[in-house]
Amino acid sequence: MIDTNDMQPKPIPAVLMEFQARWVDDSADVAIWEKSRRVGASWCTASLADLESAVQGGQDTLYIGYSQDMTREFIDDCAMWAQAFGQVAGSVEEFVFDDHKENGEKTSIKAFRIDFASGNKILALSSRPRSIRGKQGLVIIDEAAFHDDLPGLLKAALALLIWGGKVRVLSSHNGDSNPFNELVLAIRAGKLPYSLHRTTIDDALADGLYQRVCLKTGKQWSEEAQKKWRADLFARYRGNADEELLCIPSQGTGIWLPRALIEARMTGGKVIRYRGSANMALWPEHLMKAEIEHFCHTQIQPQLDQLDPLQRSALGQDFGRHVDLSVIVPMQISAVLKRRVPFIVELSNVPYKAQELILFYVIDGMPRMSGVKLDAGGNGDYLAEQAQNRYGAAVVEKVVFAETWYRENTAPMKSDLEDDLLSLVKDDEVASDLATFRMVRGVPRVPDLRVASEGGGKRHGDAGIAILLAHAASRSNYVPMEFESSGELRASYGMSDYFGETYG
Repeated sequence: MIDTNDMQPKPIPAVLMEFQARWVDDSADVAIWEKSRRVGASWCTASLADLESAVQGGQDTLYIGYSQDMTREFIDDCAMWAQAFGQVAGSVEEFVFDDHKENGEKTSIKAFRIDFASGNKILALSSRPRSIRGKQGLVIIDEAAFHDDLPGLLKAALALLIWGGKVRVLSSHNGDSNPFNELVLAIRAGKLPYSLHRTTIDDALADGLYQRVCLKTGKQWSEEAQKKWRADLFARYRGNADEELLCIPSQGTGIWLPRALIEARMTGGKVIRYRGSANMALWPEHLMKAEIEHFCHTQIQPQLDQLDPLQRSALGQDFGRHVDLSVIVPMQISAVLKRRVPFIVELSNVPYKAQELILFYVIDGMPRMSGVKLDAGGNGDYLAEQAQNRYGAAVVEKVVFAETWYRENTAPMKSDLEDDLLSLVKDDEVASDLATFRMVRGVPRVPDLRVASEGGGKRHGDAGIAILLAHAASRSNYVPMEFESSGELRASYGMSDYFGETYG
């Protein structure tokens, strides 16, 4: 008996996978793509070149690869796309391009071109030609991390933007100190207004890469076959798999923030340290509240009184209970977007409810609060949830740390430190916490190492993480929230007898 399901036509997949389509559809003047190897990046970029140059009113495409082989492969892909699109194009032409260096020396480079009926062309060059100077069009720099002078190429390419040109830079990584990685980090830090794409081999697999491999090779796709294909791929790359396939630059094990930079940004302020007793959690509620009231009024309130009422505020907290410290970092943002940490609160061995009262006291006393990010990993989730219930999810974000979160938020903070747009409390242990960050798999993180702290407990980069959270909160798209009077707020969570009546 014939299974009629076998007779049904199988759906034809879209020509480009989603990550490829996003790249081709990007309308930004300058777009950068950090990518895994063998995901069809150059292939889909060839379709972009055809779409740019084959149409009336389009412009030339100037492609620059680092080797003659990849340049020839790209121009062949362009010829394939031209045929698929039904575009009127001439055959691939080879010619010799004379690259005249500044010292007068001349180098002959084999180049390729395709002419279209539109009057535009695709010109593909290898090596390090200065031919794009004086020309106009779409510039594509392929495997940019492997060019001898990427900054020089970009300088020449960006000049074409003046008259409507575009620039596309794509590459796998070639070390964390490579100009391509520095370009990517500058974009993440907000220093450059370019579009940034990132595709690991796993991203490509999720979008159907292995299905395409099976379609081309005639193999049957299955989840098990895909897992084996991935494992075999990683085995082939061995120790280079992180860089080649997962977009993690190699040689990334060094210090992230130099101690000299940290100390240069420490301008003053105070660290308020409070250590709870071993049995504090067993105290009667009224005694615990009275203790916290006294601490907040005598230690924290004088610091809150010095805040600028016209500036926006933000706050971050790295949570700790028994082993690690809990660190609360307020931050104020000036009209010229300079951020300042006015003081820090460090808590050691302080019960959950007491931490909640202290955190709320600080938030309530800060003017124009616009963003709060709280460590919600493990037991910190309780405090973060209470804060969200009180102030709303639009103001308070629960952060569960992951590699992606660190990647997106560390670069902007380092950029502000380097540009003197972030000032810190002057304190040796805070400096040590910030200096604890290391490059782990290409991303700044705090390694799993604890040291004794001045206020008791063990330090694990806690102040550094809290500062990072506060800085991320200061960059959030929150609308500043005006609070009620401190007395009314404190009364609302049962502290009127200790905060509201006495100090409200």
